[in-house]
Amino acid sequence: MIERRVILYIAMSLDGYIATEDNDIDWLSIVANPPEDYGYEKFVKSVDTVIMGRKTYDKVLSFGVDFPHKGRKCYVISRTRIGCDDNVEYYYGNLENLILDLKSKEGKNIFIDGGAEVVNELLKINMIDEFIISIIPIFLGSGIRLFKDGRPNQQLKLKCTSEFTSGLVQLWYEK
Repeated sequence: MIERRVILYIAMSLDGYIATEDNDIDWLSIVANPPEDYGYEKFVKSVDTVIMGRKTYDKVLSFGVDFPHKGRKCYVISRTRIGCDDNVEYYYGNLENLILDLKSKEGKNIFIDGGAEVVNELLKINMIDEFIISIIPIFLGSGIRLFKDGRPNQQLKLKCTSEFTSGLVQLWYEK
């Protein structure tokens, strides 16, 4: 059995923010360059499970398009919602137990789709195997930081880098 990997695939500003203070991500459009998708389509074919925070899920729903992860098992980490809807199962239990349970089963990789709270909880328990981080050439100055203080020291190995004509730089690290 091939081990399932937990992979964070996310974009952030050059100064480390994933959204403005009011959760706006419109600034991501500065690197929109269709048909370039920065490897996203290939990446999502390698996953069958998605984990995201409730704020991220609400943001995805606010786009007014079809849910992008149809056909994948999706968990939304939430302290306030329970049960499920047409797209996701809400999860409030122990995050480490969820990851260990998912990794013990056959399947493709597990996509961490944000947000910062989920990422930082997973960092605290050392549960992210790979990091694919797209750096957007913009300074936001403030907002929601991807990496918060209080996480343990973790050394990573650079797997590869990619640079694009839009100015986006993608970094791939693994534990």
